[in-house]
Amino acid sequence: MPAIVLARRVAGVLLLLNLGQVSLSAAPAGDAVPAATVRTLVSQGNIPALRKLGTSVLPVMVQLYQSAGEADRASIAAAFYGLGWKSPEAKRVLTPDVHTANQALRIQVQYALGRVSSDADVVDVLLDNMQNDANPLFRDKAACALAYDQIHLTEREKVRLYDGLIRARSRGTSWTPRTISIAVRTISPSTRTG
Repeated sequence: MPAIVLARRVAGVLLLLNLGQVSLSAAPAGDAVPAATVRTLVSQGNIPALRKLGTSVLPVMVQLYQSAGEADRASIAAAFYGLGWKSPEAKRVLTPDVHTANQALRIQVQYALGRVSSDADVVDVLLDNMQNDANPLFRDKAACALAYDQIHLTEREKVRLYDGLIRARSRGTSWTPRTISIAVRTISPSTRTG
């Protein structure tokens, strides 16, 4: 396993552990936050400090994302993921990178999209990546994003997601064993009774 992939997985686990201790609700929007402050906090991966600044960081992050290089966009996407706040603007700037060739950026964007939006087109693009991407890694990471990162979906939207997973599998989509396992885990809670 490449060192960058391992490092990102460890960072993701640490981020999830940290999120378990902090509320996903945003502090109230306040005065404009200086871009330099947000840039520093993003580069440090300091999600709790960003959260304390409130939703006023979102437009600043969007602006930074639009002007950043790929490496910095990956860090900003990870920060959007960590905050988990709905943001149509974040979705708008992230979406074009859902098919980028840059592996680190693409994975972060796939993870972040479901944490900034519950729109059907987010689920659709991730389902499409999971089924049709030429790279098995991107198919697997899209499956992970569908399984674990769709935090704003309503019950009706979850049913639509599960239906998409079932249809994809019934079409004989070429999945890795890991992707199949993730898809089954995504659907399983909806099929349990009692």
